[in-house]
Amino acid sequence: MTVTVTLVEGRADTTAFIRLPYVIYREDPLWVAPLEREQRALLDPARSPFHQVGTVRLFLARRDGVVVGRIAAITDPRFNERHDARCGQFGLFECVDDIEAAAALFNAAAGRLRERGLHRMLGPLSFSTNHECGLLVDGFDRPPTMMMPHNPAYYPHLFTRCGFTKAKDLLSWSVPMPCDGEPPALVKRAAERALSAPEVQIRSLNPRRFDADMAAVRDIYNDAWAENFASVPMTDQEFDHTIRQMKPMLRPELVQIAEVHGEPAAFALVLPDANQALRAARGRLTAYGLPVGLLRIHRATRRIDRIRAIATGVKKEHRVRGLAAALLTQAQRAAFRLGYTETELSWILEDNRDANRSAKALGGIHFRTHRLYERTAA
Repeated sequence: MTVTVTLVEGRADTTAFIRLPYVIYREDPLWVAPLEREQRALLDPARSPFHQVGTVRLFLARRDGVVVGRIAAITDPRFNERHDARCGQFGLFECVDDIEAAAALFNAAAGRLRERGLHRMLGPLSFSTNHECGLLVDGFDRPPTMMMPHNPAYYPHLFTRCGFTKAKDLLSWSVPMPCDGEPPALVKRAAERALSAPEVQIRSLNPRRFDADMAAVRDIYNDAWAENFASVPMTDQEFDHTIRQMKPMLRPELVQIAEVHGEPAAFALVLPDANQALRAARGRLTAYGLPVGLLRIHRATRRIDRIRAIATGVKKEHRVRGLAAALLTQAQRAAFRLGYTETELSWILEDNRDANRSAKALGGIHFRTHRLYERTAA
């Protein structure tokens, strides 16, 4: 029974691509099924704005006619413009524990990238570092938080057997909520120094000027992350699409914005962990025409006790002010008042010494690692 790999063509193939994870994870109690509606939107060029700037080709692997794996080959001109690298990306990888199938998928993606003149491949990314990225290599004992990948423990073995090497590790930190909601003394002093400057003001998101505040967050994000590993700038359309997806879970008190002389200078985007509610929906908002999934999500939302700091950003000219410590302190105080018991800081690049030092100073415990891999597109 040989493995065959084909391009995804038509609705039946797309459905097979989307539903393969239900086979891979059927015995994994930690997996959180993504909403099928959102997965279809992600793959649809008419609904996902990434397709306006990059291209995605999907592949399915079959053994004896049965789907056993999937992968996406991704090309993003912004990546090569920013990093001066002839490198393509891959993502959305899922596969049974079958080295032949995995190798066939990786080779199919590599072949697609070579056709576009790209010599290396980096991933997994879905579809850039602005979205889910990395392969879980350590910390398999807890369910994933929102927008963080989860995969079987055998995946790293498939990657290394197929010639991939580590490109970069992405670290996740868990910060238990202090009994009084206050950070450790060292962080608190740094926050107070930042807040004592008369030109600095830190406030929460203003719902009445939501669009203006989110535009400021977008501009700071693109400025602050411009030199990060594998980063690409977010277009206005990509950012707006992402915020629309997040908006149902946004708590204004948890989104903190720092202004210097009245101009936005830094932000902390913190959200309740939607995955704690999504697990209840089992990937579907409706069943037999009834809003069963929606009702399950609504009930589960009241039990969310964890938040995730998805992103922080400080404009380059303000990085000496200690604004990140002040933003996270204010967000933690708000989370304490709202009843949350844990904060996840994720993800942080392994060589971002300042951010990792800050996470540890907050009382964080490094509990999970995701890894980006690379190899030649040969």
